[in-house]
Amino acid sequence: MTGVEHLLAIMARLRDPEHGCPWDREQTFASIAPHTIEEAYEVAEAIARGDMGDLRDELGDLLFQVVFYARLAEEAGIFDFAAVVAAIVAKLTRRHPHVFGDAQVEDAQQQRLEWERHKAAERAAKPGGTASVFDGVTSALPALSRAVKLQRRAAQVGFDWRHLEEVADKVEEELGEVRAEIAAGGERARLSHEIGDLLLACSNLARFADIDPETALRDANRRFESRFRRMELWLAAEGRTPEQSDLAELERLWQRAKQEERREA
Repeated sequence: MTGVEHLLAIMARLRDPEHGCPWDREQTFASIAPHTIEEAYEVAEAIARGDMGDLRDELGDLLFQVVFYARLAEEAGIFDFAAVVAAIVAKLTRRHPHVFGDAQVEDAQQQRLEWERHKAAERAAKPGGTASVFDGVTSALPALSRAVKLQRRAAQVGFDWRHLEEVADKVEEELGEVRAEIAAGGERARLSHEIGDLLLACSNLARFADIDPETALRDANRRFESRFRRMELWLAAEGRTPEQSDLAELERLWQRAKQEERREA
């Protein structure tokens, strides 16, 4: 029995109506979907930390999610794990004619364009499919990631900036509109609208600079947390907490944390 066969057998046992696990037996496609998203983020976190042992374990957790869905589908008579594998094999072969066929691509950029072209052709071939360039961009994506995907699709048909500086100017323009709304004492809904436009412009700036905004923001979050934890430790050594410090002292400690971070980089 191969490793994958063993895993499939374990999944079947967990779902066994008489001898399986009560929790696993009561799960549905919808109930395990949030766990799948969580596992995918844990994979990304392990990669960001450079922890290959943890990455191995998290990839196993993610694979288990795929096996779980396949088992649910098999029980319902829809498809099984073998069909999942066959589908991705066919898709990868179809979308890489330069590897498995006679097509030629010059570089990774051309391959990305060809990949999107193949995806567009597949969407158009589906029954009842619409002709929108945004078809297939799932609404379940994190907002920043979805913004980048939408902007990339628009760029494919020529709706894009020419230079990075133009995108930066757009960010400044949107920030100005946020400031104007604040100055006018605008309603919460109006301010939310303008901040949304600003975030969209920032995600577009990241895309144009070939920076993944989700990764950039996660890195910024880690830096913020690391610096603040340093501040907490310094204050704790004096028997105090951030709440017992004034803003001027917190700012001084923040700058100290940034300087130490730079020295350690």
